[in-house]
Amino acid sequence: MAMAGGGSGGISATPNVTPMIDVMLVLLVIFMIVIPSLISGFNAVPPQGVNLVSHPPEDTEVLLGIDRTGQYYLQKQPIRNETLFDRLKAIYETRTEDKVLYLRADRDIEYSKVIDVLDVAGKAGVRVTGMIADQQPGTSSTVQGDNPNAPPAAGGKP
Repeated sequence: MAMAGGGSGGISATPNVTPMIDVMLVLLVIFMIVIPSLISGFNAVPPQGVNLVSHPPEDTEVLLGIDRTGQYYLQKQPIRNETLFDRLKAIYETRTEDKVLYLRADRDIEYSKVIDVLDVAGKAGVRVTGMIADQQPGTSSTVQGDNPNAPPAAGGKP
């Protein structure tokens, strides 16, 4: 608040509102930028890789899939969504070391459904979740020995 001495000998008190106006304008600009992005939501894109190895799943690995409609597949077999917790709990409560779940989800599924599955899996005893990535379209692995159908490189071992 500023005080100014007038020529009439009286003191008049006038508030200095410039800092308040500056702060309000900055907040207005921030909200004008942030609100449209909050309304649009978050679009997650599953990862894609170039040098991916297509290993056959081992018998001890647990693979959970989610299709476009939200249907769950455990070890590539469809299961009822309501039984997911019980099935995972039965698998992971007997394990002492390997509590890893591999998750493969359709790229068009809502991300909230993936988060729901991760929450259920964590409560059922899963300690580590691995997301299975897809190979980028039109590419193949360039690492020697990754592609079983590719001919061996010259001078290399098969």
